[in-house]
Amino acid sequence: MSNADAKVRIISTETIRPASSYTESTQRIELTPWDLNFLGVNNIERGLMFHQLPGDTWITQMKTSLSRTLDYFFPLAGRLAIETHDDNTISVFIKCNNAGAKFVHATIDLTVNDILGPVYRPQIVGDFFTPIDSINFDGQSRPLLSVQVTELTDGIFIGCSMNHSVVDGMSFWHFVNSWSEICRKNSDHQISRLPNFNRSFFKLPIRIPASTCERFTRSCNIPPLEETFFHFAPQNIAKLKAKAKLEINNDGILLSSLQVVLAHVWRAVTRARNLDSDVEVSYRLYMGNRARLNPPLPNEYFGCSTNSCLARAKAGELVNQGLGFTAELLNHVVNAHDDAKVRSGWDGWVEKPSILCLDYDLHNNVPILSTGSSPWFNVYGNDFGWGCPIGLRSGSGSKFDGKMTVFPGTVKGSIEIEACVFPKTLKAMEEDSEFMQFVGGVKCDNLF
Repeated sequence: MSNADAKVRIISTETIRPASSYTESTQRIELTPWDLNFLGVNNIERGLMFHQLPGDTWITQMKTSLSRTLDYFFPLAGRLAIETHDDNTISVFIKCNNAGAKFVHATIDLTVNDILGPVYRPQIVGDFFTPIDSINFDGQSRPLLSVQVTELTDGIFIGCSMNHSVVDGMSFWHFVNSWSEICRKNSDHQISRLPNFNRSFFKLPIRIPASTCERFTRSCNIPPLEETFFHFAPQNIAKLKAKAKLEINNDGILLSSLQVVLAHVWRAVTRARNLDSDVEVSYRLYMGNRARLNPPLPNEYFGCSTNSCLARAKAGELVNQGLGFTAELLNHVVNAHDDAKVRSGWDGWVEKPSILCLDYDLHNNVPILSTGSSPWFNVYGNDFGWGCPIGLRSGSGSKFDGKMTVFPGTVKGSIEIEACVFPKTLKAMEEDSEFMQFVGGVKCDNLF
């Protein structure tokens, strides 16, 4: 059966609640400016592919361990709630009422290779996640965590969808890491890293104008996009760093592996878009705030703790001045994102709230790139009891021309960029020898 003909068939749908908390709780966790900023966009959707077929009890084991994991991550079993104030403002918070997470068991007549093998992401992958067309603001009535486990003919795909106003990438993978740990060991296992829900560094609750949430849309009419993975092997990353360092000729600048990879991608996309040299192009980088604060927040802080910074240049500058110039631009904006910048950013947001929406300017023919996620998340260590994952795919939410999501590769020290761009841009990138000479193929290094 071809990808085009295959359909996901739902076997069962259940609500999973924390194992030890069945009564409704009145605990309230306020949303911070970082959390509120993402109310108008889609959930985080990440899924892991496993080639091994588990034993007969695997689906029961997953549900039981999920319930036990929710004992620790109980906000994910709650719902968003709104308090309305007399001055036409509202406060949004997590009502920890144990309403539960959604668990879907599904099947499809496709193989692992049908999903991971193609150069371009099959459209059917979007159906491996639930719910569809949901934004984070809908967390008032929809689960903050939805899991869909899809059986293939020779493997399984575990797709997790989490409300982005409740978690960022670090919290997302903290939860998945903990769930796989409990599932692999046993339901009574004490997880190695407890989540931290302390929000005392903010003056809460935050009030935002009620009108701010009235313009949210649930979908956008975006022209057809293509998605693929570009793999950067450790040896090619080393070559890129050496090249950038020679072009900068400044020992005082310490470029990271990720900065040179993203600089290489930014230049390639700019060339592929064939822009006039005087057109201003931008790169929006979403970065975690935990380690940037003084004192830092613990890595176990559970919530959404990200801000973005913007690098700008003329298209001609990126194309003509080289990798070193571009990497230095990114390095500068990253280093400037310090404690003072983070605190100034949240003070400014409270004074004038601005919430990201699906129809924001990234969809309006603005030549921009945007990158989130991290190559340092523990993605491939998630062993649920039947071996480590062999691949990762994301869902269809919040996709637009220029979204470059970064992940660790299956090989230690490698970086993978999930590129989402217009088809003609992607074709031009693949035909760009300056770009492709440092790419280890457009397919992921699958391990099967």
